[in-house]
Amino acid sequence: MEEKRTPFNVEIGEKESEGIYSNFVLIAHSPSEFILDFARVLPGVKKAKVFARIVMTPQHALLLKNALDENIKRYEDRFGKIRIVGKPETSVGFQPETK
Repeated sequence: MEEKRTPFNVEIGEKESEGIYSNFVLIAHSPSEFILDFARVLPGVKKAKVFARIVMTPQHALLLKNALDENIKRYEDRFGKIRIVGKPETSVGFQPETK
């Protein structure tokens, strides 16, 4: 049997409704949480500024990943495949643990 979802309202303040632009995200994690630092990198500037830090449980991080996967698929179905130009930078910020 499919579970029914109860609708609820989400309130967003005036400041938050403006949004924050981010073109770089640093991700770190521990056994109990994921930390996402949303930053902005500007051309010619060697320092990124973090504008927002979001901390969530691993379960919520997985739900976010699933929601992003679903929404990226919907976006690509409507507008075409998202292309990444150049090589994505993966060596900046926190480094994964080696075991």
